[in-house]
Amino acid sequence: MITFINPKNTINFMRISLPAMVLAGVLVAASLVLLCVRGLNFGLDFTGGTVIEVEYQQDADLTPVREAIEKAGVSSPVVQHFGSSRIVMIRIKPVEGVDQKQTSDQVFRAAAGVQQGAKLNRVEYVGPSVGTELVTSGIIAVCLSLLSILIYVGARFEWRMASSAILALVHDTTITLGIFSLLGFEFDLTVLAAVLTIIGYSLNDTIVVFDRIRENVRIAREMSMKEIINVSVTETLSRTVITSGTTMFTVLALLFFGGPMIFGFSFAMTIGIVVGTFSSVYVASALALYFGMKRENLIPPVPLKRDEEIIEVLDEDE
Repeated sequence: MITFINPKNTINFMRISLPAMVLAGVLVAASLVLLCVRGLNFGLDFTGGTVIEVEYQQDADLTPVREAIEKAGVSSPVVQHFGSSRIVMIRIKPVEGVDQKQTSDQVFRAAAGVQQGAKLNRVEYVGPSVGTELVTSGIIAVCLSLLSILIYVGARFEWRMASSAILALVHDTTITLGIFSLLGFEFDLTVLAAVLTIIGYSLNDTIVVFDRIRENVRIAREMSMKEIINVSVTETLSRTVITSGTTMFTVLALLFFGGPMIFGFSFAMTIGIVVGTFSSVYVASALALYFGMKRENLIPPVPLKRDEEIIEVLDEDE
């Protein structure tokens, strides 16, 4: 079946590809500067610290518990419900020269003063060496995922598309981390999980666009590569809007109603969806075009049949 393309209904996305690429480059550069100057506000998962679990006889209000701990001299405690409204998990960062055992006892006494009958369920100490191992493991996980994606896209398409897809993913993750550095939000394991999720989410949208480009190259032989990219992005636009929109609704619900425990995850996903959708159009596709992607790169050579080979040899003899 032959598919016909109607160029009249095509949106000219590539018309502003250069300004969009400049904007993307500025955002990436600014994010890298922020990461180098300010760094990330690593949570207890990476820096180490103390985790204290307190159980109350009645439902606990987190605000008085947090205020009591701060009045006791402990700065920036993370106070959250843990599995039940009667159980409170308190996380505090390590302080140099201060005994963690003494600090945990001080925190429990302050928290127990909010309600009578408070019970200490557990106290766990996370050393800085464990946090360093988690940072290293997180960096390795991101690098391995990018390497695997490079191999996959390079095998399925070709090196220009593979390089563009990887640079688009670097764009997404760098801007997300840069915003976390700018706002000073805590970066913990849930945010790292969100970053890895953003990589997979953004790649999925990019692969859909690339696959449609490869299909249209074989159909629209009279069109230029820029026109084919515009047609392909336009044809997949409805799918992108529906997928990104429904995912965004879910993530925003988690962001506003999910509580502080998953705030970092939902906030990172919100940034990733916006930035990833932008990069699928104006970073991945535009970069592939600027890298010199041509029609010949996407159409595999068709082997000649036996009869065609014989005719070709006879023509050469004549």
